Amino acid sequence: MRPNTDATAPEDRLRPPNGEEAGALSIITRVGPYLWPKDAPWVRVRVVAALAALVAAKLVAVGTPFFYKAAVDALAGEAGGDAAFMLAMGAVGLTVAYGMARVLNVGFQQLRDVIFARVGQRALRAVAIETFTHIHRMSLRYHITRKTGGLSRIMERGVKAVSFLLRFILLSIGPLLLELLMVGVVLATLFDIWYLVVVLVTVVLYVAFTFKVTEWRVGIRREMNRQDTDANQKAIDSLLNFETVKYFGAEDREARRYDSAMAGYEDAALRTSYSLAFLNFGQSLLISAGLIGVMVMAAMGVQNGSLTVGDFVMVNAYMIQITIPLNMLGMVYREIRQSLIDMAEMFALLDQPPEVSDRPGAPPLRVRDGHVRFESVEFGYDPVRPILKGISFEVPPGHTVALVGASGAGKSTIGRLLFRFYDVSAGSVSIDGQDLRDVTQASLHDAIGIVPQDTVLFNDTLYYNIAYGREDATRADVEDAARAARLHDFIASLPDGYDTQVGERGLKLSGGEKQRVGIARTLLKNPPIVLLDEATSALDTQTERDIQDSLRAMSAGRTVITIAHRLSTVVDADTILVMEDGRVIERGSHDALLARDGQYARLWTRQAREAA
Repeated sequence: MRPNTDATAPEDRLRPPNGEEAGALSIITRVGPYLWPKDAPWVRVRVVAALAALVAAKLVAVGTPFFYKAAVDALAGEAGGDAAFMLAMGAVGLTVAYGMARVLNVGFQQLRDVIFARVGQRALRAVAIETFTHIHRMSLRYHITRKTGGLSRIMERGVKAVSFLLRFILLSIGPLLLELLMVGVVLATLFDIWYLVVVLVTVVLYVAFTFKVTEWRVGIRREMNRQDTDANQKAIDSLLNFETVKYFGAEDREARRYDSAMAGYEDAALRTSYSLAFLNFGQSLLISAGLIGVMVMAAMGVQNGSLTVGDFVMVNAYMIQITIPLNMLGMVYREIRQSLIDMAEMFALLDQPPEVSDRPGAPPLRVRDGHVRFESVEFGYDPVRPILKGISFEVPPGHTVALVGASGAGKSTIGRLLFRFYDVSAGSVSIDGQDLRDVTQASLHDAIGIVPQDTVLFNDTLYYNIAYGREDATRADVEDAARAARLHDFIASLPDGYDTQVGERGLKLSGGEKQRVGIARTLLKNPPIVLLDEATSALDTQTERDIQDSLRAMSAGRTVITIAHRLSTVVDADTILVMEDGRVIERGSHDALLARDGQYARLWTRQAREAA
């Protein structure tokens, strides 16, 4: 959805939530266990083997110019100190040896990559599943306050950065330093100390220039990535709300919003490109100056007879050999710098503790009868705006309690607290005497089934979405649940049957069809406690009556909490709680509440009048 004007720039990067980038050393230390895991000896063996292949490649690389020099001297008729060697090999033999050395160098490098590939992929997979699992452990509050597009980018960039950092630190920075050291020793030993001085000065200036300019570019690139994130989020939000855009004829408006965000990205990307050109030119200037300096000294040595033509060629070969990894250094440093930013943000995400977490050693929930109790529960999504104000009620085993009232009264919040998407501010919620804060969330979620008002489906088949209710369900189980939800005949009429794709968020289905899938999914789960949150709100009257029969059958012998706006759907409830402004203002059976002639009776009369 965006252009890429800098091949070395990751797609987008954000600052960690605390506004400070984690120290590079601490990040590298944190990545270390992925490279040298204690529980996987084979990984350590592969790392050592890759390093051995790396050292072999560099030894061959440093020795290769000797064959080149000897071949040139043999052709020029200059014997020098290695006359016996050149006589034995001959010019052609030396040339072949030079070529074979180059092949061996490349071969060892590729062997190194092959050995290390599995290590990098394992690290990528390990950090990916760790991040994915952690995101799922985060609270509902966290997810509704984050933008999905930005969150997925954090995970994607951070995971890829781990593999990249491992590879480049181990297989690029290490080899570069080793090669520079070996070449420096050769130049100082075979030629003159001044060759080494020129090389060292060139390397120091090159590294200092590269680091300084790259640090300057980081700020520019961060702005580019911030603009890119903004544009990406606007695009995702617009596409996810495709129908709303169409309803209001807002295609041009959305295009203008996206174009405005892309204009900011364009400006930042141009500045990134200009700074990259400056960096590349400065690096080339420094490398060329060092190369010229060394080659001038070698040329003067050939002129005064202290060096042979082969020596001149060998010096040139070594300088080119140094130039290639130095050019890589600039790219590698930029990528490592950006990878550290990516990983800092991902690790900042991993360091955020879940708002709702299991206490150490928490036992699983043991459902005996399914007795649900809310005792003096207070809660607010924002501390300054309380939602529930001292709610107390209980649902005896096998009973159905209905929650009714105007929107905003706190009915759906009770369902979220029952699932422990949030922890109560005061009071307690318990099942069979066990406080939900004292048991594992996984066991709690296993014990409760929910049919939500807005059933969200995976972009998969009808079969997959129904079978999601129970992982070990057979096809017969899935079809039985669909029949109970009055969905099987509809599915059978489709060309692809249960293999029909439902589309993004189930948009290929009507609201009633999606809700029936949600009902079938919960019927398949067969939990001891059921929460019905406007479970039939999207159904027509006849289908609602049919589904109500199925829901009654499902509710038999189970503890059921029903949240409803239409009072006609809860007349059979054992107890009806009328909520208003976070409090229970009336409670009792349908007949008892009508006889009281209070708020419930007024709601019933109003809905009956509207239905007439």
